[in-house]
Amino acid sequence: MSRSIRLGISTCPNDTFAFHAMMHKRIDWRGLDFQIELLDIQQLNSRAFRGDLDIAKVSFHAALLIADRMLVLPSGSALGFGVGPLLLSAKDNGRPIASEQVTLCPGEHTTATLLFQLFYPRTSRLEQVVFSEIMPRLKSQQADFGVCIHEGRFTWQDEGLFLVEDLGTRWEAETNGPLPLGGIVGSRSLGLDTLLTVQAVIQDSLNYAMTHRNETLPTMRHYAQEFDDTVLMQHVDLYVNDWTVHLGAVGQAALNELSDRAQQIGLVARGSKRLEILG
Repeated sequence: MSRSIRLGISTCPNDTFAFHAMMHKRIDWRGLDFQIELLDIQQLNSRAFRGDLDIAKVSFHAALLIADRMLVLPSGSALGFGVGPLLLSAKDNGRPIASEQVTLCPGEHTTATLLFQLFYPRTSRLEQVVFSEIMPRLKSQQADFGVCIHEGRFTWQDEGLFLVEDLGTRWEAETNGPLPLGGIVGSRSLGLDTLLTVQAVIQDSLNYAMTHRNETLPTMRHYAQEFDDTVLMQHVDLYVNDWTVHLGAVGQAALNELSDRAQQIGLVARGSKRLEILG
């Protein structure tokens, strides 16, 4: 009997692109039985905290909090240059400077929220909402600012919103390295052999997607907030890169930098275990 693996991924196009072959069994599952769920990133973070998932795509902010029991898999991460969340405003020339202002974030333990807290500490009141609600609520001026992720990175101008700052660009300028957004973590309790097998299947799925790009479009469309194929592929081209295939030493350095900065502002306890990449 094959071993059942509870796998959770996000609905964003880079994940549905990368995991398309796994979802539709276009590749060999190598003797494992994957039970795949697609969820919002904050739901994934929460499920990983509870231990409901064996393998999960999580924000690296969340991964820092469960590093004692979860390893980062080398494949499937979103890490790079020009991939960061955008701080948007409902009005031109606005900046978070006052406690009565409201900034919308896509989840308490998302890396987007971590970046806002790193760069704009104690500047406004945070409200956590599903990422797809951020731009509509900004447009209707229910909030002053919003930290935008996923497809909204490409469409915010069409919505009549204003860019305050690209938080990823700021990270890159301050660290001279790529921004680690999220990655695939696996429970240490699965054991090394099973984790290595899961890693191999994910890598197979990525390789399949890269050689069958057009085949992945219906899967991406089904789950995306943005249905334009050009935007979907822009998203893939931005978030799926060499570090998605394998994090490597540069990826490990970026994770260490994130951990150190989170500890400096008290979001993660000092001396906490750093994220470890399976290898």
